[in-house]
Amino acid sequence: MMKPQATEACALTSKRSANFWERTPLSATSASGINFAKYRTLKSFLILYGVMSVLILTLLGVLYYQYAKTLMLSSHRLAMQLESESYVPRLSDWLENDRNLSTFPKDLAYKTALFGYDKKAIVSRLHTNEIHFKENIYLFNNHIYLVIPLAPYDMGDYYLVFETKDDGLWRQQTLEITLVFGAVLFLILVAVGFFLSRLILRPMNEAIALLDDFIKDTTHELNTPVSAILTNIEALQENAFPPSVEKKLRRIEIASRTISTLYDDLTYLILNHDVAVHNAPLNLSHLVHERLEYFRHRIEQKKIALDLTIERDVIFTIDQTKATRIIDNLLSNAIKYNQMNGTISISLQPKSLCVRDNGIGIPPEMIDRVFERYTRADKSVGGFGIGLNIVAMIAKEYHLNITIESEEKVGTKICVEWE
Repeated sequence: MMKPQATEACALTSKRSANFWERTPLSATSASGINFAKYRTLKSFLILYGVMSVLILTLLGVLYYQYAKTLMLSSHRLAMQLESESYVPRLSDWLENDRNLSTFPKDLAYKTALFGYDKKAIVSRLHTNEIHFKENIYLFNNHIYLVIPLAPYDMGDYYLVFETKDDGLWRQQTLEITLVFGAVLFLILVAVGFFLSRLILRPMNEAIALLDDFIKDTTHELNTPVSAILTNIEALQENAFPPSVEKKLRRIEIASRTISTLYDDLTYLILNHDVAVHNAPLNLSHLVHERLEYFRHRIEQKKIALDLTIERDVIFTIDQTKATRIIDNLLSNAIKYNQMNGTISISLQPKSLCVRDNGIGIPPEMIDRVFERYTRADKSVGGFGIGLNIVAMIAKEYHLNITIESEEKVGTKICVEWE
């Protein structure tokens, strides 16, 4: 028996599988791994496009606000300058004759103030005396100010300031126009984004469709030659050959059975929804021994020791083809990722099947992804990464629970449990 392992554990329940393993019928490639890649590509594009759209809308909004503000100030400047034409002569008379603060000329339209050369208020009826003399007209604290130097009127270094309250109507109009045109522009950007997203995903979809057709065609072409090779090997094994020839025949058989297992997996992925399901009470104990015999030469090639704890006559109602796919893929992975002179422990109980190896293990960051199609824990080891995906699909269909315990360079244990 193997020693207990300190493990990194992960459980995949049937409920999680139901949400995670969505796939399109009759497709060899459309699965969570590819869907996730498409989703990630689309998500990255939408985030970038969304940020750019928000920046464009914000920039256009700011530019339009500044334009509306400039237009409003220009309108007030014209009105204030016209008013100053009648006010300046009265102010000039006051400066030359009176200069009594109580008789400082008033304006019916605007509040006024007179500032000296030192820019300090001489007379002021303004809301504030903090005036920006470098600006001709400006908006400050909801008030509009016009600064008029009086030197051009031969009145000395004085400054006349007009003030009026901003009614805010231009802001409301600007907001309404911005919202209307912003909404229209937003809809246009959404339409363009939808078109661009389809344009971006089209090459990926075409590549996936091409790969899907290739896998289907290749799968159909694999069956006849592999079957012929295995049939001829079985016929040749009835004859006596020198050890060197028998060793070569064994290698051919191992390679052929590996291809045959891959063919069975691909056939399941492609024809799963077209093949009739025959659920019936199945003796899993007999099936496990049968599949161990099928993998016998691969096990012997890596000099793997088997530790079997298989109870007699364990019965479970399931389609035999699907039960075979579960067992084959668990055994194939245990062999493939095991070390030379390693050990595989198989435990079959009335409610569970567990396969443990002492191979390379699974990195912690890969634990949650091993059931994704085309995902391999170690890319240096051959394979398509579809075996555990098939196990998960069947587990979902029969409401099975899968648990994984793995530690790098220690080994992996996968259990399939049922009620």
